[in-house]
Amino acid sequence: MSSYFSPASLAFLQRLAANNNKAWFNEHKHEYEKHVRQPFLQLISDIAPDIEAISPHFRADPRTVGGSLYRIQRDARFSHDKSPYKGWQGCRFYHERRRMQIVPLFYLHMQPGNCFLGGGLWHPEPANLQKVRQFIFDNPATWRRAAHDPAITSRFVMESEEKLQRPPRGYPADHEFIEDLKQRNWVYSRPLSDAQMCSATLRQTLVADYTALAPFLDYLCAALDLEF
Repeated sequence: MSSYFSPASLAFLQRLAANNNKAWFNEHKHEYEKHVRQPFLQLISDIAPDIEAISPHFRADPRTVGGSLYRIQRDARFSHDKSPYKGWQGCRFYHERRRMQIVPLFYLHMQPGNCFLGGGLWHPEPANLQKVRQFIFDNPATWRRAAHDPAITSRFVMESEEKLQRPPRGYPADHEFIEDLKQRNWVYSRPLSDAQMCSATLRQTLVADYTALAPFLDYLCAALDLEF
């Protein structure tokens, strides 16, 4: 069993971060293809049956454009940082209805010293943000099982960078899950070492962790009237 990624994959991204310009990237594009893009596309293709087994409504799409792999190019139109490329590469395994709205997904991120995997709902539309909050408020027992089972909380950490400082309007401050109701995103993640990212067992690691996160994503899908 061979690995998808190697130290050369991480080394390329580290060098790209230090030489973030089109001239350098064009000169070294063959390295990006060999060590980063093609291995990611192969992983996406290979893991597709596993993702379908977790949920027939989620997709691992190996298309080179519009599929699971994020573009390495940055959209710098509305950013002060005009660097043309990301210093990382990521992919997502998303719900089949992603074209209609922002949907729950499983995620993999490769960046030297900052690799991680996770799953959840990131930056939902305001209406869907409210839907999830209300669903948690109305269904606390099932939220406890889906999001606070020790099988999840002992393994993953809930992202909280954009969390509200105060309870959202209309929700009591003493609610059992008020800290979850303050969230703007509902995402669990855990770090991967560079060695794990380059391991021959990466796919098995992803499948095991995504399976563990499945009840959490199932709950988010239910809140948004999506099949799981």
